[in-house]
Amino acid sequence: MKNVKERITFYFSGLLYAVFNLRIASNLEETIKATIWQFLQTAPFVIGVTWLFVAFFQYMANGEKMPWDRRLRLFFAIGIIVGLFYAIYEYAGVTPAGR
Repeated sequence: MKNVKERITFYFSGLLYAVFNLRIASNLEETIKATIWQFLQTAPFVIGVTWLFVAFFQYMANGEKMPWDRRLRLFFAIGIIVGLFYAIYEYAGVTPAGR
């Protein structure tokens, strides 16, 4: 990472990823369990989509490798979007299987 601004935005995007995947329950223990379950449910899909994007961007850049911090930023961005849509789905009254 090059400078302080990039570090701040990198950590901020990680924090937003955690906030968008936070699942609030009646107490702290249930909140932690629901949030971990949310991460475990969505992470494989987010990793897969991120891998596809990284492969596409590397193909478009003639095989030049994407830096790891850019890959994580992409992961966070996709994770934020998935977390948002999943929260809308849950808060609309639909209970996912397993809960």
